[in-house]
Amino acid sequence: MAMTLNHTIVPAHDKETSARFFAKVFGLEYAGPAGHFAPVRINDTLTLDFDNREQFDWHHYAFKVSDEQLDAVLARVQGEGISYGSGPASREDRQLNHRRGGRGFYFDDPNGHILEVLTHD
Repeated sequence: MAMTLNHTIVPAHDKETSARFFAKVFGLEYAGPAGHFAPVRINDTLTLDFDNREQFDWHHYAFKVSDEQLDAVLARVQGEGISYGSGPASREDRQLNHRRGGRGFYFDDPNGHILEVLTHD
């Protein structure tokens, strides 16, 4: 059996607001809290479990997607008026990067975590 990442905990100031934001921007479903967490299923093998924390360091979460998925996420980010950019230090230049023959961009979630969407490793 191949090893896969099953879930990871994402610290948040408000776990349900954060889960709803993430699900909306990425076009996923948020079905409400499950036990202690506010989970968002990313795919068949991975769930992000949002959890309330008062203090935490920001994290970087990168998601490899198809070109069509990138276009859809970008359209939702733009529709929500969320700043985005071509690099982790330029998250507000409203540009895409074209690294390694793909496309990508970065933006912040409401907790200060840096989210990255890319089409090529």
